[in-house]
Amino acid sequence: MTVTTLDDILVQLSMLPNADAAAHAAWASREPRLTKPAGALGRLEEISDWLSSWQGRHPPRLDTPRCIVFAGNHGVAARGVSAFPAEVTVQMVANFERGGAAINQLCRVFGTELSVVALDLEHPTADFTQGPAMSEAEMVAAFTTGMDAVQPETDLLCVGEMGIANTSAAAAVACGLFGGSAEDWTGRGTGVEGSAFHTKIAVVDEAVALHRGATPLEVLRRLGGRELAAMAGAVLAARLRRVPVLLDGYVCTAAAAVLEAAQPGALDHCLVAHASAEPGHRRLMERIGQRPLLDLGMRLGEASGAALAVGLVRAALACHIGMATFGEAGVSDAG
Repeated sequence: MTVTTLDDILVQLSMLPNADAAAHAAWASREPRLTKPAGALGRLEEISDWLSSWQGRHPPRLDTPRCIVFAGNHGVAARGVSAFPAEVTVQMVANFERGGAAINQLCRVFGTELSVVALDLEHPTADFTQGPAMSEAEMVAAFTTGMDAVQPETDLLCVGEMGIANTSAAAAVACGLFGGSAEDWTGRGTGVEGSAFHTKIAVVDEAVALHRGATPLEVLRRLGGRELAAMAGAVLAARLRRVPVLLDGYVCTAAAAVLEAAQPGALDHCLVAHASAEPGHRRLMERIGQRPLLDLGMRLGEASGAALAVGLVRAALACHIGMATFGEAGVSDAG
C-alpha cells in the first residue's frame, strides 16, 4: 500500500503482523534442553526468543544486521536550544560517510552494515513554537523515506539519528504524547547548561502548549522532525516485514513511541538497546513498557547504543545455537 496521507499510516498500523508462533515453539523446545539451569542466561534467553519469533525461523540468524542513521535539521535550533550550531548536522553526516564517527567503529566491530540517510538538511523544519514543524506532505515524505530505507533480507535493524536540536523535538513529542511538564521530559542534550537549559525547557513548554490535544501522528508532524518521522517509518516497515528492531536512545524511542501511542503493541518487535543519560528516556520507556538492554550512561545518539547491543544479540544467538543439549553432552539434567 502506498502511503500518501497520515490516514494511510493508520491503516498500515491496523494490519500489523504478529510474531511467528511456530518459531517461538521451536525455540521453547530447544532452550530448556541446553546445558544450563533454566533461566540462567537471563535476558540473553529472551533475546534469542525475540530474534527467532520475529524473524519467523528457528534457528534464527544474524547474517545481515543493518543500521540506519537518519539525519534532519530543526528550525527550533535557532532558539538556542543546543550547544552546537545547526551546520554540525551536515558536518557529522560527512564524518559518518568518511567512517570517522563512533557509529562507524561500532558497526565495524559487530559486523553491521551502516547506511546514512540525510533528509533535506538545507531546509530545516519550521520552528514548532510558531506552528507545525512539518506539513502533512513533508511528514509523509520523510516517513516513507524511512520505510523505503529498510532493505530486503535484513535480519536485524538498528535505528538511530543525527540532528542538532532533536532532543528538544524528542522532549516535545514525549510530552505531547504522554503529558506532564516540559521539565519532566527535557534534558541537556548536547550539553546545554545554565540559562540555555532553562531556555530549552521554556521552548519545549511553549511548543507543547501550542499543539496540545493532537493525535499521536499529529504530535509527530507538529513537534517532531524529518529524522523522527523517518525513524518511525523504518520501525513500521520493519514490523510489516517481521524484522526485529533495536531502538537507540531518547530521540529514537520518542519517534517509535508515536506508533505505540497510535496502535498499542506496535513496538512488540522492538527492544530498546540502552538507557540514555537523558532523564526523560527512562520515563518514556516506562510509558511504552520497555526495559533497556544496556545502561552505560551514553547520550551520543547516531544509533551508537543500538549498534553496541548487536553484540548482545550475537552472544544470545551463539549460546542458543551453539550450546550442547544435556543429551548431546552426556550431562544429567534437573528433570
